[in-house]
Amino acid sequence: MPQETMTPRERWLAVLKRRKPDRVPMDYWGTEEASAMLRKRLGCRTIDQALAKLHVDYVVKVKPEYRGPRLPRRTDVFGCKYSFMVYGSGVYDECVYSPLAGYDSVEEIKRHYQWPNPDWWDYSGIRGQIRGRGMYPIRGGGSEPFLTYKNLRGQEQAFIDLIEHPDIVHHCLGKLFDLAYENTARIYEQIPGKVMLSYVAEDMGGQNDLMISPAHVREFLLPGMKRIIDLAHGAGVYVFHHNDGNVRRIVPDMVAAGIDLLNPIQWWNTGLDRAELKREFGDRLVFHGAMDNQNTLPFGSREDVIREVRENLEILGVGGGYILAPCHNIQSITPVENIIAIYEAGYEMGWA
Repeated sequence: MPQETMTPRERWLAVLKRRKPDRVPMDYWGTEEASAMLRKRLGCRTIDQALAKLHVDYVVKVKPEYRGPRLPRRTDVFGCKYSFMVYGSGVYDECVYSPLAGYDSVEEIKRHYQWPNPDWWDYSGIRGQIRGRGMYPIRGGGSEPFLTYKNLRGQEQAFIDLIEHPDIVHHCLGKLFDLAYENTARIYEQIPGKVMLSYVAEDMGGQNDLMISPAHVREFLLPGMKRIIDLAHGAGVYVFHHNDGNVRRIVPDMVAAGIDLLNPIQWWNTGLDRAELKREFGDRLVFHGAMDNQNTLPFGSREDVIREVRENLEILGVGGGYILAPCHNIQSITPVENIIAIYEAGYEMGWA
């Protein structure tokens, strides 16, 4: 086996700069339940220790500490309340109360609702979060406002608003983008030159096509996203764009806006074609993900997983520009042998 000559940070940077890494970088996303299984199998106390055993080039995430007004139990800074939803083999935290659901106008929201203030967070501890971890990629800042908007208004109403209440959408997303922009800028100020990635995300796709029309993406989301993308690039930061499902129709707009990495490449049964993406955008995008966690990882054999690793390296990794990772959080029903197989196969086959 060849010897590694790069740190995880150097390996990611090589891919982002279109240079040749010693091997293909690998990343990990998983639920707490999946991570616990992996730790137990590998005999590790922390997930970081388990990932290091598997040669995973994981990302260190930084964020400020909340110091604002005291929040009611199970309530976030936006006033959304949450409850644990058990799905059989684990739990997810789901919003069960939407504080803006009852409003019909921007004027009502302005009168009755207080938006969070960036001064409610303490950014001074961020330097300590990366101490001793400079060999890893650092991720901080970014935005995902429509996710919050859906919690504020309710899932169904949020989509209805795009047609019936565009003024409310513009007002709320404007506030959310402003908060995200200020949060991102303050993170950069704390550790100048250290942040490598900012997470500028939005889940626009369903299984077969977009859930939000391209026209609405361009009207409500792209201007605010572009502002944060420009902020990131001005600080020398690469933009990691997460967008679930079949988002093929909006990828050209995202590329034009300036994203640098596209995740999660959810190609199985969505109509999203890996070879087509690589052919059309491979000179402008780094691809991250593509290990299918709807079918292959939970229900396939170890051999199926290894075969998919090979396919992804041959399709998305040809000529560089690929980071091997699951296409979303690995779920708890996934056999731990399949999780390990991703990284053993990637480590064996990923040498440049």
